Amino acid sequence: MKLAQSVRLGAWFLIVLNLVMAFGSIWVFMRMAPAIEIIIEQNERSLHACEEMLSNLALIDQSAEDVDQLEAEFLKALQRAKNNITEKEEPIAIEAISQNYIQAFAGNLESKKRTVTAIQQLSQINRSAMVAADRKARQFGNAGAWGIVFMASAVFMVGMLFIRGLRRSLVKPLEEIHSVIQAVKTGDKMRRCTGPDAPQDIRTIFGGFNDILDQNTSNTLTHEKWED
Repeated sequence: MKLAQSVRLGAWFLIVLNLVMAFGSIWVFMRMAPAIEIIIEQNERSLHACEEMLSNLALIDQSAEDVDQLEAEFLKALQRAKNNITEKEEPIAIEAISQNYIQAFAGNLESKKRTVTAIQQLSQINRSAMVAADRKARQFGNAGAWGIVFMASAVFMVGMLFIRGLRRSLVKPLEEIHSVIQAVKTGDKMRRCTGPDAPQDIRTIFGGFNDILDQNTSNTLTHEKWED
């Protein structure tokens, strides 16, 4: 029957929509979490390197005898920053640090100021990148949330249409058949199933049911006539 096929297709369509919504939600959060983690980790490395470089510069005057060691640690931190470039503005700041740090450790105050300024710029670049990444992640999360809301709304609307179709194609015809059966039981021998708006399959069932009732009514009338 076409009606049964339509019901099956509608049910499977709802199931597929729910699966799409579920997997879509999982995909959104799986895409978002690793991206945030990677961006934060990368910028955190550069920020840590900046802190170490500033710390080593600050200790020059307090530990004059360990300047070589401080410079070696500074150079290691600078190398980590060079190996962890993630933003297009970073090379300029790193180049400024590379050009001035040697003279800074040699005691040149102006070079030290330029080195500190470049380190602060490098730090600010990475902080701004983390803020931008956070903003982008929130936008992606909001877009994903609205996408899920849209899919859920679509599932709801399709579900309502499916229920409406079931009521028209199945529930109301069953109620009509039940009503006719009750009427016949209470003595209304002429009550028949009607449903001009029902699907063709249901009208066919109504027609067959009405034929059975007509036949029973005819047999009953014939029997009563012979008794008379």
